[in-house]
Amino acid sequence: MKKNDLFYQVALSLIDGIGGKNARLLFMYCGSAQNIFQKWTTNQFHQTIPGIGLKTAQKIEDSKKEVFKKATEIIEKCEEYNVKILSLFEKDTEFPDVLRNYEDSPLLMYYKGNATLNDKKIIGIVGTRQATDYGRDAVEKILTELAPYKPLIISGLAYGIDIAAHKTALKLGLETIGVMASGLDIIYPAEHKKIAFEMLENGGLLTENPFGTTPDARRFPARNRIIAGMSDALVVVEAQIKGGAVITADIANDYNKDVFAVPGSIKSEASLGCNLLIQQNKAMLVNSGADIIQFLEWDNAQKINKQIHLDLDTLDLTEIEKKILKHLKEKGQTQIDVLAYQIQKPVQELNALLLNLELLNLIKSIPGQKYSLKN
Repeated sequence: MKKNDLFYQVALSLIDGIGGKNARLLFMYCGSAQNIFQKWTTNQFHQTIPGIGLKTAQKIEDSKKEVFKKATEIIEKCEEYNVKILSLFEKDTEFPDVLRNYEDSPLLMYYKGNATLNDKKIIGIVGTRQATDYGRDAVEKILTELAPYKPLIISGLAYGIDIAAHKTALKLGLETIGVMASGLDIIYPAEHKKIAFEMLENGGLLTENPFGTTPDARRFPARNRIIAGMSDALVVVEAQIKGGAVITADIANDYNKDVFAVPGSIKSEASLGCNLLIQQNKAMLVNSGADIIQFLEWDNAQKINKQIHLDLDTLDLTEIEKKILKHLKEKGQTQIDVLAYQIQKPVQELNALLLNLELLNLIKSIPGQKYSLKN
């Protein structure tokens, strides 16, 4: 990303009320973040761009001086501490591709670490802060069984199940990402600083919040949508009926993600949320990592990789069809909107390509608008 573009994108992200949806509209009409600030007037925004009200338009003009100053400070800090700024609008950044398809996606994200955020199996693990030994044991059992497949484990760095997931992943040699509700300079809770620093060596820390942002209550649900959005599958291990883990599961369902929940005793408050998710068909009951492997067809994908390679060489396929198969081979089950972004085709055109590959018996459709390689 060019430094000039980066400056204006950071500035835009600092304006209160400019989320992914408004930012997309502004970019669509203005062409770049620099044009938003330099070439458009308040009246042009309001009169030309549907969805951009006068209040929002005025806010862009009034906040220039303040956000320009902050953007300069943020970029300097990122350079000093080797933090990457990932942009929704730049294809050459490591911004998680799967998030690009959601209206509430962050405009920018700040990342420090060594894990790749795309083209990996990603498992999100969330749960109560008041974890029991049962919950921690469940995390260890599931991750131990998933470990041979080398998934990236993401969670929220919080007390309880979250930190158990991070610690277990590190112990098993798995990369793990902590998605934060604060800036990268404010580790919350502070007791997890040591683990957070270890994660930088085998995973990383990720946030949509710039340096100096404190973890206010409203930022945790926003953090949860990133965990849900990035995950190929979300696993809830102990959750109370009301709490962040259940909220994350609801978001994951809205995103058409696969959601799993570990059942627990009806006498344990820590498991009531999981049991309810299962009862309401919002999550599939999971007893082990093997259940997840089977449902996500990780073994089947490995078995047919060689055959798919041969098919690519022998079948009369277009380059775009080969690209679809290559993505499904590397990533496994994928939502149609993610595929559309990966191959840069509208969903309407993609549907015809997918139908042809289904007729060739190379792929299959899965509930939740997903596709995978055929067994």
